[in-house]
Amino acid sequence: MEKHCTDSRVKGVSTGTTILAAVFDGGVVIGSDSRASVGEEYVSSKTINKVIQVHDRIFCCIAGSLADAQAITKAAKFHLSFHSVQMESPPQVIAAASVLKDLCYKNREELQAGFITAGWDKKNGPQVYVVALGGMLINQLVTIAGSGSTYIYGYIDAKYKPNMTKEECLQFATNALALAMGRDNVSGGVAHLVVVTEKGVEHVVVPGDKLPKFHDE
Repeated sequence: MEKHCTDSRVKGVSTGTTILAAVFDGGVVIGSDSRASVGEEYVSSKTINKVIQVHDRIFCCIAGSLADAQAITKAAKFHLSFHSVQMESPPQVIAAASVLKDLCYKNREELQAGFITAGWDKKNGPQVYVVALGGMLINQLVTIAGSGSTYIYGYIDAKYKPNMTKEECLQFATNALALAMGRDNVSGGVAHLVVVTEKGVEHVVVPGDKLPKFHDE
């Protein structure tokens, strides 16, 4: 029975994917492409938004099994809503990342999902955390994940600067997603980006035909 469930999950819809998040001076940018895939070749949807809001100023990007990731984010939203009522204040970004980490770890045998969590809170300002498959938690200034990320590590290392302006960071993230989507056969569609600062949240969608071009296609 367990073997059958595992096989079904591997063959199911996944967010074969490029996701990223980066801290800039005063906030964070978190974003992804919009494709979902079955296996490594068949694209089942070009319109998935993988940037999920889990609280007012906290978002996560999902990777892995789409159904598993959606189940975990739904549970995380409930936990964080309850937590904010108990504490009578918005949850910190580390609290959201820790909730996702615990859910991934406790269900590591049944669910296959990873997350980038990013946001802003009054105590620590802008933050980015990686919740890897199985529940490992890492704090970073910039991070990328998914099948498309393997093509852009050099670009990330060369171009990222922690004190960028919002506009510079948005262009950096857009360029990175465009580069990955141009090379990875299961990343593509549009670029979904969210900017989070003390002032609020800004959603940016860049259509595929408006993305920067870096090579002949």
